Amino acid sequence: MSRRWARHAFAACGALLALCGRAAGAGGQGRTILAVGAHAGDAELTSGALLAKQRRLGDRVVILHLTLGEGGNARLAPEQYGVQKRREALEAARVLGAEVVFGPYRDGELPDDEAARRYVADVIRQVKPTHVITHWRESIHRDHATASRVVTDAVLLASLEGVRGAHPVHRGVRAVWFAENWEDAAGFQPFIFVDVADGMSVWREAVTKYEFVRGGISSFRYLEYYEALAVVRGALSRKERAEAFDIDASGKRRVLDSLP
Repeated sequence: MSRRWARHAFAACGALLALCGRAAGAGGQGRTILAVGAHAGDAELTSGALLAKQRRLGDRVVILHLTLGEGGNARLAPEQYGVQKRREALEAARVLGAEVVFGPYRDGELPDDEAARRYVADVIRQVKPTHVITHWRESIHRDHATASRVVTDAVLLASLEGVRGAHPVHRGVRAVWFAENWEDAAGFQPFIFVDVADGMSVWREAVTKYEFVRGGISSFRYLEYYEALAVVRGALSRKERAEAFDIDASGKRRVLDSLP
């Protein structure tokens, strides 16, 4: 399936960037945010402060973990660590006030195929998101890059009458945002900066439900990195703390009748 299919679905993204801005401080806007991570913990680390903020504003938040990331602990068998990661994901979702969906796939084996696209499309049809957040398209982790392609194409599939599924067609996705992940840095260009200062404490409580974030499993300093990144993105956007996102290139087009 070609990525150019999805560009038609994103053509209006530039006019729909105001997930927070248009209704800052006002809830009840009928938004549903679907955050899709390749592994449990991905979505919360990269966009959790935004999710916390939007939930506080009254939006519905759903997190789809395509895999548990059960292969990431050298001291535990994948089956054992998978049980732990599922429990941690549920605890993190509770803190964020989010619903959670667990995909059927295995860590490191996320398939880049039609069946995976149709699975995510069916989740989209069931959840009916207005906004979708997922991985950037380039990554050092194959599951992340695959997730980006799968989710991008699934947004289109979910909107097509000719694609049969268990739930009705959904054409209500207003924008797809790609979150900033240290493993997905190649080609990522921060385009949208969202003030998340008032979501950071909830974010920290949520992500530290994961042992790998607290430290002791990986040598990478996840918590410190993403806390520092929020400071950097906040400085660049003249905010106290911010999370940054990229969008498809077609959504960055601006058409003006004269100088603004």
